[in-house]
Parts: sequence; C-alpha cells; structure tokens
Amino acid sequence: MAAAKSPARRLIGEMFRRQRRGVALTAGFWSMHQVCEALVPVAIGLVVDQAVGTGSGWAMVASVLGIFGLFTALTMGWRTGLWFVTRAELDEAHLLRMQVVRRVVTGRGISTDRQTGELLSIATSDTAASAELLELGSRVVSASLGLVVSTVVLLRIDWSLGVGLVVGIPILVLALNALGPIVERHVSAQQEALGQAAGTASDLLTGLRPLRGFGGVDEAARRYRGASRTSLRANIGAIKAGSAFVSVSTFTTSLLIAVVAALSGWYALRGRITIGELITIVGLAAFITDPVLNLADCVFRLATARASAARVAEVLAAPERAAPGHTTAVPGPLVLDEVHTPGLDGLSLTVAPGELLGVVTADLAAAEAVTDLLAGARAPDRGRVTLAGTPLPELDIASLRRAVLVEPHTVDLFGETVGEALRTDDAQTDEHAMAAAMTAASAGELLAADGLDHALLDRGANLSGGQRQRVAVARALLADRPLTVFRDPTTAVDAVTEHAIAEGLRAHRAGDGRATVLVTTSAPLLDRCDRVVFVDAGRVAAGGRHRELLDLPAYADVVLR
Repeated sequence: MAAAKSPARRLIGEMFRRQRRGVALTAGFWSMHQVCEALVPVAIGLVVDQAVGTGSGWAMVASVLGIFGLFTALTMGWRTGLWFVTRAELDEAHLLRMQVVRRVVTGRGISTDRQTGELLSIATSDTAASAELLELGSRVVSASLGLVVSTVVLLRIDWSLGVGLVVGIPILVLALNALGPIVERHVSAQQEALGQAAGTASDLLTGLRPLRGFGGVDEAARRYRGASRTSLRANIGAIKAGSAFVSVSTFTTSLLIAVVAALSGWYALRGRITIGELITIVGLAAFITDPVLNLADCVFRLATARASAARVAEVLAAPERAAPGHTTAVPGPLVLDEVHTPGLDGLSLTVAPGELLGVVTADLAAAEAVTDLLAGARAPDRGRVTLAGTPLPELDIASLRRAVLVEPHTVDLFGETVGEALRTDDAQTDEHAMAAAMTAASAGELLAADGLDHALLDRGANLSGGQRQRVAVARALLADRPLTVFRDPTTAVDAVTEHAIAEGLRAHRAGDGRATVLVTTSAPLLDRCDRVVFVDAGRVAAGGRHRELLDLPAYADVVLR
C-alpha cells in the first residue's frame, strides 16, 4: 500500500490543481522566453557565418529581422508569463488566507498549540510564501527546457561539448538540490522562531495594561527579548545557509562555463569549429548561467515556500475541538446532564427559556469548562449537553451560534468606531437599538461626545478595561440571542457601575423567553438572578436565590471576598 501523502504535499498538489491554467500558461510563455534566449547566440553565430562572412546584403537584412523577431518573442514571453503567474499567486494566496482564517475562527475551533501571533503570521506571511510555489514550478520547467535546448545545440556543433554539458549540468543540479534540505531546515527554524516572537509580542501588547497594573512589564519584556534573540539567531543561520548556497552554485556554474568556453576556443584555433560556432558556444555558455542559477535560486526559495506550506497545512489539518453536526438548532432548554470534563465531575444543570441564571464557582477550571460546554466548544468526556433535546455536537455550528451566544471574559473589539464594534452582522444598523444597548451596559458616557462615531484604536486600546467590558456587554445584548452567556463581564468596573449593569442587563433581556447565564462571582449580578447555582468540586453543591445562599459559608466566601 502506498504511503499516505503528508498534509504539506497534499496542500501543494491542491494549489497546482486549482491554478493549473495559470501555471501552464506561465510555464509555456516562460519556456518560450528561455528557448528564444538560448537561440540568440545561435542566431548571432549564423549571422556571422551566413551574412557577415558572405557579405550578402539580403542575408544581413533577413538576419536583422530574424533577431528582432526573436527578441520580441523573448520579451513578450516573459512579460505575458509574469502576468499570468502574478494573478495565479495573488488568487491562491487570497484563497489560502481565507481557508486559514475560516479554519481558525469558524466552527468549534481547532486544537493547536500555536499562539495567536503565530496563527496571524501563518495566515499572512506563510500563505503568501506558499503561493510562490506556483511561480517556482513554472521557473523550474522553463529553466530546464532552456538547458535542454542549449545542450542539443552544443551536441549538434560538437559532441564532446554537448556530452560535457549533458553530464556536468545534471551533476550540478543534483548537487544543488542535495543542499536544499539543509537550507530548508534553517528556514523552517527561522519561521518557527519568528512566529513565536510574533506570538509573544501579540500577547504582550494585548495584556500591556494589566501588566503595567501589577508591575509585570519588565518580566514580559525579558521574555520577549529572549524570543526575539532566538528568532535573530535562527534568521542569521538561515541567511548564512542561503549565502553559502548561492556562493557554491555561482562558483560551480562559473567553473563549468569557463571550462566550456576554454575548450571551444581551443577547437576554433584548431579549425574544428567555425568562428560563428565559437560565438554560439561562448554565447550559450554565458546563457547557461541564467537557467542554472535560476534553478539554484528555485531550490533555495523552494525551501522557504515548502516550510511555509507545511505550517499552513498544519493549521488546515488541525483537528476540531468537537466534531461538526448537521441538525439545525432551535431555541429551548439547555441541559448539562452528568457532565464529566476537566474541572467538572458529574455536573447537572438546566437553563430554562426566559430564566436569568447565575453560576458561581471558585474553580477557574470549572468556570472555563461550563463556558466552553455552553458554547459547544468542548465535548464532555462523559455525560451530555443538549439544546431543546438535541446534543450540541449534532447541531450545525452556524445555527447554534444563532441560538446561543457566549461572550467570553477576554474582550476583543473590532472596528474603528464604537458603532462598528457593536455591529454583529450587516442587518443591524439601527442606531437607536445600539444606543439602548450601550445604556443598558452603563456605557452611555462613550456616546456623549461623538456618539457611535467615537473612535477606537486597535482592539479598543484607547478604552479602559471597564469600558471595553461594557462595550462587549452592549454588543452581546444587541445580538439578542435566545440564550446569552456572560463570563465575568464586570471584573474591571467599580461597584456603582456594576449595580447599574446588573439592572440594565436584567431589564434588556426580560421577556420573549430569552435566557441569560452569568458565570460570575459578582454579588450585584447574582442578586438580580432568578436562580443561582453554586458549583463546588465539579458538582452542584447548592441552588436558590443569591440572598438565600449567603447563609452557606462556602458560597459566601466566594462571592463576598
């Protein structure tokens, strides 16, 4: 049985199949360019022997016209091929970017150890580098054809020169190809280190405000310096490997050409070949430099492109956190039935339509597990999670997102204004609804000056942590899902604002059977809940109204500390 192809090989094969027309046209036009370029010294040699040597005026005119046509075809072949390959590369890079982004942000997520910055690097730099394989494939075909034409011409002039190139060029190309894996290892290490440095920088910038708060900037900067130095060393190693590769290829190619030129000169002195044939041989020897170095450059760039393609293929082939379903989700009770997963040990919980439910736990792993399970981002090891009687893994993820919205604790705001950050789809353009959601989230002061056009920096970096949380709450309220889950939505706001958010959230979500779950330890939020569930040791330890549960010491320690 044939061995299965690696994800990178499959990806590369799919790229060439998708862009086969553009690649074929590029290879054809560039091959025409290389053939015409190889025929230039042949044409000049013929001009010397047939026109200059004979003194024929008509032969000279025909020679000039022929060389003009040859250079026209040569130039147009290159330019036309470049147009086709540029279009194919841009199309493929865009398609790969969309595939990577879709894989990362849609569905139930993927299982990967890559940091956010690394995924961003893969979705941008690596997809573009992978698409360059289309150009490199066309260059390899055209350069190889140019070498074949040159060898055939030399064989017709003198068999010994032709045989020398037939033997010498394959040995040279194979030797250069053998150096490719060495360069590829250095380039792969460089890209890996660069991605880790980008991930560290992304995490540092995202958490800069809290880092300043508890004095962790120096330690974070130290870690980034370490990652940056590792990336620098890997980059220097890749540059050294590439420089050595180019030096070796240039030297060996020049040596081969010098030997051919010297030998042909000796043949001309002895009368074995004509002056025109000598000019042809010297011209071909100079021309051979181009396709050989072209192949050498392709080997070097193939190492980079293959390493990038491997990283892209890794993301595209990463398994989903949970298998996709096909049943359309409908609103209804959300039930966790004897769920076992890291952080939970047989948790049973029901969220009824129209209910405002609080979930309290001192265990961060338990809070994370509840949030992931309600979002459908995690499949339990044992037990079931159902919506309206259907297990979440069987539900189509797009319809599940329309029925259930989970607003995570970590806030990401997208857009250049508050209005853009609030829009969750193209249909929501009602500014009155946006203003009402902002008021319910106690974020009305952001609209005082510029309204919904209040400018935002990247991810809302010009807002405080509390302001970002309130905009995120308003965005979730505006989405108006049948079931909305909030994870610690008020940790960065003061007590007065927290009470206002609690009142606004309850009022905004009341009616029409809309259910709301608050995974929090905030007493003001819990006090507005219809029911509170206290999770301890991975199970429901108690349930009831917030003020009733305060009589339980373990509960009071969590919510009043």
